[in-house]
Amino acid sequence: MAPSGQLTSPALGELLRDGTLAGSWTLDAARSEVRLRTRHTWGLRTLEAVFSQVSGYGTVTADGDVSGVITVGASSLDTRNAQRDKHLRSADFFDVANHSDFTYTVDSVRPAGDGVRVEGRLTVRDQTRPAGFDATVSTTGNEVTLDGQLPVNRSDYGLTWNMIGIASMHNTIVIHAVFTRAA
Repeated sequence: MAPSGQLTSPALGELLRDGTLAGSWTLDAARSEVRLRTRHTWGLRTLEAVFSQVSGYGTVTADGDVSGVITVGASSLDTRNAQRDKHLRSADFFDVANHSDFTYTVDSVRPAGDGVRVEGRLTVRDQTRPAGFDATVSTTGNEVTLDGQLPVNRSDYGLTWNMIGIASMHNTIVIHAVFTRAA
C-alpha cells in the first residue's frame, strides 16, 4: 500500500521503482472530473465546461512504467447554457455526431518538479497530437489521485471556428482523476 498524502517527486519515484504502485488501476468516474477552461468575449470572460462522462484505466509495471487512457464523452459537456452547449457539440467544434469521444493516452509518467510530468497523446476529432502536462499525485490507501492542467491549442485539432475572434484558441483541460487499484 502506498503512503497517504501528496507525494513529492522523489517519494513517487521510489514507489514506482520499488513496485508499490504496480498493477492495474481503474478511473473512478464518480469521483473524477474533467473540465474545459477557456477565455471568450475577446479574453474578458472565462468559460468553463464540465464533462459528465469520463472513464479510464492505468497500468503500472513492476519496473515503474506507467500507461493508460482517459476517455471523455464529448457530448456530455455542460457550460450551463443550453444554446452554447448545442453549438459546442456541433460540427463547428466537437462534432459529436461523428466524434463521440476524445481521449488522452498516457505514454509515460515521470517524477518531475513538485510532482510528475505526464507525456502522452490527445485525440480530438480524429486528430492526434503529442500533449504533456505537469501534475500532482496523492495517495490514500489503494487510491491514486492525479491533478493537472493540459494546455491545448484547439486549432491543432481542427476546431477553428471563431466568429470575429471572440473565442480564444488556447484552452486548458483540467483533470482531477481518481484511480483505484483493480481487484
